[in-house]
Amino acid sequence: MRWTRTAAVLAAVLALGLLPAAPAAAAPGPAVELSQAEGGKGGEVTVSGSGWKPGALLMLLICGRAAPGKGVIGGTNSCANTEGRAATVNARGAFSVKLPVAEPPEPCPCVVHVAGVTGQQDAVDRAFTVAGHPVKPLPEASGDGRLAVLAAVRLDGSSGLLTWFGAPPAREVVFTVGNLGSGPVKDPVFEVGSSHGVFAPRYEERQWRGTIAPGRKALVRLPVELTAGAHGDYQVSVRYGGKVLVEQPWGVGRPWGVTLFWLLLAVVVPAALFRIGMAVVDRVRPAPAPARPLTRARPRTAPLARLRTRAPGPAREPAPGGPGDDEPTAVLPWFRPDSAPSAPESSPTTKGHA
Repeated sequence: MRWTRTAAVLAAVLALGLLPAAPAAAAPGPAVELSQAEGGKGGEVTVSGSGWKPGALLMLLICGRAAPGKGVIGGTNSCANTEGRAATVNARGAFSVKLPVAEPPEPCPCVVHVAGVTGQQDAVDRAFTVAGHPVKPLPEASGDGRLAVLAAVRLDGSSGLLTWFGAPPAREVVFTVGNLGSGPVKDPVFEVGSSHGVFAPRYEERQWRGTIAPGRKALVRLPVELTAGAHGDYQVSVRYGGKVLVEQPWGVGRPWGVTLFWLLLAVVVPAALFRIGMAVVDRVRPAPAPARPLTRARPRTAPLARLRTRAPGPAREPAPGGPGDDEPTAVLPWFRPDSAPSAPESSPTTKGHA
């Protein structure tokens, strides 16, 4: 009877949620599986994944000089980028893509590198052997050193005139790191990347020359450069040992010189074409006729002057005190001697005829 009552009380307590529930299992992280662990150039390997963010866009590459857990030394510069593939995660967080087997620019050990492109920065590497590709051991780790950022981060540098006309903007990311480990760090290799919008950063390898002893700090300067014509809001990230150390925003102005150039081009080119067209028209059209010289109009009295000539006939003696022989006689134009009408001949009439 007592055991029955105890069981009933425990059941009631559990029903009311008074006892802590068992801890839920942690959600599994992104995982990647390969259909085969080795392949030759020209073949294919099926890459499947699960546990990814639904709708995420992933990038799949075969990279050299890399190993699972150690990352890809040199970033995507060590990968066969031309043979890479993209995959979109479905609603269940899974994907499956056939990836062509290609030889990366760096020697093996090689991996199949799967990384997020739009926002999700998770990356998973699976060991893969490219048959016939050279193999070279990875560089040894630099002791037991552990670097951490100790001071504020800044971007040094400014944009010049060429950047105003579309040249790649360049800066130096400056930060102070300290060695929190027990061993020195010699010539550490950082990865510097820049991202714009929802895209994940694409890292490039930058090596810093020097040795950081345990408990010491050092000022690190690493160059970062964007693509030509870049403008807008960017974010610069620095990664070391697979861990992001630095994230710094960078606002890049618009290259207005390029806009000015296109505006001038839109004005100059039509004007030049118009000038060329007019020159061609001047060449092909016929030459104009020569202009006639202007003649002075004859006075209205000219016809009368031509008609004021001496009519042929017997000479007459000038009257005393009258005009000389050299003075022409005025003759009306319709009574010229050679054109004056003759008098009609009268026919003889017969008189006396009844």
